[in-house]
Amino acid sequence: MTVLPDDGLELAGEFPDVPHEQWQRLVAGVLRRSGKDVEGAAAEEALSTALEGGLRTRPLYTAHDSAPEPGLPGFAPFVRGARAEGNTVGGWDVRQRHTVADRDAVLGDLENGVTSLWLTVGEGGIAVPDLGRVLDGVYLDLAPVVLDAGRDAEPAARELLRVYEERGVARDAARGNLGADPLGHEARTGQRCDTAPAAELARLCAGEYPGLRALTVDALPYHEAGGSAAQELGCSLATGVAYLRELAGAGLDVEQACGQLEFRYAATADQFLTIAKLRAARRLWARVAEVCGAPRAGAQLQHVVTSPVMMTRRDPWVNMLRSTIATLAAGAGGADAVTVLPFDHALGLPDAFARRIARNTSTILIEESHLARVIDPAGGSWYVERLTDELAHAGWEFFQRIERLGGMPAALRSGDLERDLAETWQARAGLLAKRREPITGVSEFPFLAEKPVVRASAPEPRSGGLPRVRRDEAYEALRARSDAHLAATGSRPRVFLAALGPAAAHTARLTFASNLFQAGGIEPVMDGTFEESGATEAVLCSSDALYAEQAEAAVRDLKAAGARHVFLAGRPGEYPGVDAYVFAGCDAVAVLSATLDRMGVVS
Repeated sequence: MTVLPDDGLELAGEFPDVPHEQWQRLVAGVLRRSGKDVEGAAAEEALSTALEGGLRTRPLYTAHDSAPEPGLPGFAPFVRGARAEGNTVGGWDVRQRHTVADRDAVLGDLENGVTSLWLTVGEGGIAVPDLGRVLDGVYLDLAPVVLDAGRDAEPAARELLRVYEERGVARDAARGNLGADPLGHEARTGQRCDTAPAAELARLCAGEYPGLRALTVDALPYHEAGGSAAQELGCSLATGVAYLRELAGAGLDVEQACGQLEFRYAATADQFLTIAKLRAARRLWARVAEVCGAPRAGAQLQHVVTSPVMMTRRDPWVNMLRSTIATLAAGAGGADAVTVLPFDHALGLPDAFARRIARNTSTILIEESHLARVIDPAGGSWYVERLTDELAHAGWEFFQRIERLGGMPAALRSGDLERDLAETWQARAGLLAKRREPITGVSEFPFLAEKPVVRASAPEPRSGGLPRVRRDEAYEALRARSDAHLAATGSRPRVFLAALGPAAAHTARLTFASNLFQAGGIEPVMDGTFEESGATEAVLCSSDALYAEQAEAAVRDLKAAGARHVFLAGRPGEYPGVDAYVFAGCDAVAVLSATLDRMGVVS
């Protein structure tokens, strides 16, 4: 936390203390000029930002915003990092994901900055017998290997161990994770897996392979099903506790069992929420270990993956920016290993350029930005410490809910967990539909003339359990309708933007309407007359003052020219002849879907 210098110099010492109430009065004055008449705490609340899961970010944090002492790096409760040295020695582990048996791609990654491999094996990935061929030429005593094999976890693990033996890798030199995750597989596919093989692998690793872990606690299925950060934390805790119970039943003590788990979380472009989530995850797991009687075993090993949910298929180049912010947040949050999904991940099999950009994202942040040289750089921030505390409480509350349902297996099989996640996603989908949560290149500033990025098909991911959602899915469906119409007719559906008055009066709403309709694949036409546009619908764009004078006549003229439906860009009012209004905060998805329906653009 913030500490005064030893020499007693207080930079703010000559300035009088300002009461919080005085700041609130100033805020109220500013809001009053914008039409909001609120006072005191209500004024501050008006500037607060709602986060997922009921959390809120306030506009001002001070030393009075208390949070528990985060401790020191490498010491319980491990908020500031699981290791005393953090990632300062060489940065975080740069872990690249591979889903196909491409040995050249694997070696290319390792020769250019990647430090460990994450291999999808079995269903939806590399065939188990091909594992040795894919790893041919890999220095297995230097590059850790992490498996993700679903129901094939045991044969894949045995094959990897066989490869280690065949290549002469000493058992104490093997590094990585065998990746058994029975509950994660059930969440992905709906298929129950026997936990006994995972427990046996854990016993083997604990006894003979000190550098290998046997199980992964993967929270990505819950993130990808639309869960909030708090729900992701709660699910990971419940899964981890379920595995501790299984391993204890197999004869491992708590310290050994904790040492067999690696936790996997998502990093999003909301950098502060991601930082707080990773810090809260370590605190919560430390608490679990403490309650189980092994406080020194509570240092959580974290593998963080840039969020698949945030990746877009349209204008995929923007994904590079999203991933950079997410990677920064993962590093600043203290992740031990980071996987940057290539920007074309949502389009199919990533190409060599996309993989290069992905691995270089971490390299630049580590080697050029020196992000790893400071342990827990966000620590001490009143905002981050408070957000970490609030998120930890919310995650613990959701964990307790799962335990009350009978634990993670029962919560998955009863459908209660799926309903909770669906409810969270439904609320978020509403924000996306209203563009309260904007998606650059999709719901905001779309580019209809962009050249599609085409990739080879990737292996079909495991499915059948929890759904996989994407932020762009509603808009993607609209754009797909427009693309089909373009292929069938040679042109996109069009809307005519009718500007009233000078540029100063209409530019803002003209730009707004253009962006809105392009988000649904509808081409805006601004030149010429309505008859020349080829459109069947129109949008009036101007100022409120000009609407009062000219809107009625303009609507009458447009309908006389053949417009079947006339929108007005602005808040709903009483303008004769106007059929609908488009404005900031309207349900863009509903408006665009209905517009395409009227235009005869089939679903």
